Amino acid sequence: MNNLIADRRSLLLVVVAALGYFVDIYDLVLFNVVKRESLEFILGPGDPRIKNIGIDLFNVQMLGMLVGGILWGVWGDKKGRVTVLFGSILLYSGANIINAFTFDLTSYAIVRFIAGIGLAGELGAGITLVTETMAREKRGYGTMIVVVFGAMGAVFAAEVVAQGQRLGGLLSIVTGRTFMDWQVAYIVGGLMGIALLVLRIGAFESGLFTKIKDRTIRRGDVRLLFSDRTRAIKYLSCILIGVPIWYVIGVLVNLSQDVFVPELGIDISGLSEAETKLINGAAIKYAYIGLSIGDLLSALLSQLASSRKKIIYLYLVLNALLMLTFLFGMRGASIATYNWMCLALGVASGYWVLFVTLSSEQFGTNIRSTVATTSPNFVRGSVWPVTSAFKFVVPGFGNVTAALVVGVLVLGAAFWATTRVHETFHSDMDFVER
Repeated sequence: MNNLIADRRSLLLVVVAALGYFVDIYDLVLFNVVKRESLEFILGPGDPRIKNIGIDLFNVQMLGMLVGGILWGVWGDKKGRVTVLFGSILLYSGANIINAFTFDLTSYAIVRFIAGIGLAGELGAGITLVTETMAREKRGYGTMIVVVFGAMGAVFAAEVVAQGQRLGGLLSIVTGRTFMDWQVAYIVGGLMGIALLVLRIGAFESGLFTKIKDRTIRRGDVRLLFSDRTRAIKYLSCILIGVPIWYVIGVLVNLSQDVFVPELGIDISGLSEAETKLINGAAIKYAYIGLSIGDLLSALLSQLASSRKKIIYLYLVLNALLMLTFLFGMRGASIATYNWMCLALGVASGYWVLFVTLSSEQFGTNIRSTVATTSPNFVRGSVWPVTSAFKFVVPGFGNVTAALVVGVLVLGAAFWATTRVHETFHSDMDFVER
């Protein structure tokens, strides 16, 4: 009976974490789906500044996630994982509703920064709760469900934008005012987050955290990560392992409309004017479908192989091969083929579930939330230096070569980093760092 109750409680946590990550990913990618439409409203159609301003605003959001990753991670180790789930979703839900009524660049940047802080807490807290609550032989399945279902939030974001007029009509009936598609998308994201708070009422705290919260040990102390050289290298390695995922999403996919579709001469002659505006949304949708498939497969392969590291190596090799195919084998392809390539890139980058699980398993309970929350957010935040490096190299070498140079660097670092972490498939989670 006790096992049955424990399993039901664990299942509740997995469901809550998965739904939370779904909304988190929806809001995370939403800006890149609606950036052209929203920036054309602010700057005017066809404004040449849209490309660079879009990159800069996305980087501001990622900076918010870096700050939020530290704040929420430390809070989770000091005050509990469940409080992070509630606080983070309140912040980013409110920010996204406000974003629907933001009509100048300065306000847009401020709101995206605040939303980024809120978005930073969701995944780390959810993964920490799942890995600390489920049995070691099952926790890989728990994190798989969270990440795979969560990644579909990006697909839903693209669909909400595509159905913006219909949803906007419903909002107009309720409010008596007219909304543009990009406004509808932000409002829907905010309302989904608020609705999710109701489902979270039954969420319970991690037993391992409860066990140590009254003990006189250092909890959520970032200095623990850097006071020991081996521990510091392990932490840095956890971050570097995930960077190629956001290189693919942040550079190859997110810059589809403004860079790679025109650069590679992709045939878009069959698209209508409305479909042309949604090129980025379609690329993101296909890539995240691929990420969901890839995460599902990588988690299952990891369970079969009883290893996280072996499957990460496999995915890094696939990532490298598909990056080369994307940059040098797609010239003149149809837009349909391009979208399928984005899906394939997503599959090859679908080891996020292994990366976040591995990171949470590397460190003790008193610093686990900090690591599990900061690691994915530093990886997401790496899109700033990665896209900045891409922009720096472009003038001298062109878009394709710049993407190749940056890709080789991040993949090389990830291969090295994987050699520096421990295999944690069979690890016991009941330990602390001193």
